[in-house]
Amino acid sequence: MAFRSRREKLRSILSGPACVHPGSVYDAISIRIAEDLGFPLGMFGGSVASLAVLGDPDVTLITLTELAEQTRRMSRASALPVLVDADHGYGNALNVRRTVQELETAGAAGLTIEDTLLPAAFGEAKAQLISVEEGVGKMKAALDGRGDPSLVIIGRTGAASISSIEDAIRRAKAYEATGVDALFFTGIKSRADLEAIAAATHLPIVLGGTPEELSAIDYLASQRVRVALQGHAPIAAATQAVYETQKALREGTAPKALRGLPSAELTNRVVREAEVKARSADFLGLKK
Repeated sequence: MAFRSRREKLRSILSGPACVHPGSVYDAISIRIAEDLGFPLGMFGGSVASLAVLGDPDVTLITLTELAEQTRRMSRASALPVLVDADHGYGNALNVRRTVQELETAGAAGLTIEDTLLPAAFGEAKAQLISVEEGVGKMKAALDGRGDPSLVIIGRTGAASISSIEDAIRRAKAYEATGVDALFFTGIKSRADLEAIAAATHLPIVLGGTPEELSAIDYLASQRVRVALQGHAPIAAATQAVYETQKALREGTAPKALRGLPSAELTNRVVREAEVKARSADFLGLKK
């Protein structure tokens, strides 16, 4: 299969001894930049998907179709493996199964399914969790929906910041028992919490949203953390850059006087201009 090598690369990261930082990706250009800079993996977050596709905050308004299509665009543009945040799987366990099928077809190397109650319940401002039993059903459905056995399925829980670290461990152990490939934790605040999780579980660990105390990559590796997210600064930086450029133009700055624009060399590289010119010469008879 065309995507199997990407999935096997993600599996090798999870089974290896080191911890890696993924590049935050959200479209064809961002994933090519991450690939060119040498990131071993791309992370397509749910919040970033909402921003890139809808221009909306992370309140679960994006649809599975939109998420899968954006994943497909990145898969076409780059061979970098992408781990997709599939949120709650866009419904119940049967919807989770469909989510896995769609993202697998779109070229995802792996995906995460979480146990947060989404969309938010009526009248509830605080995040809530589904039951452990429903979470287990979602993990089983995700595994059943996988057609390519190399596709990575990761069980995710936010219980550490919603209920307790003890509940996070209980949920992780239940998800681990279903046969998922790794465990994703958000809301881990201390080394003591991480060490308790590592001691109670056996699968590779993915971490998101950690404090400075949990930034030492060698320490994370020693606790079986194989992927540690660094947030989604690239899309925030891109937003600021577009704002500043539009503002300068609106205020009368001449296009040639704008600051912060990419060089022609960088632009040509990320759009793969040399490859396009070679194809144009071969297929259209144009001069190289």
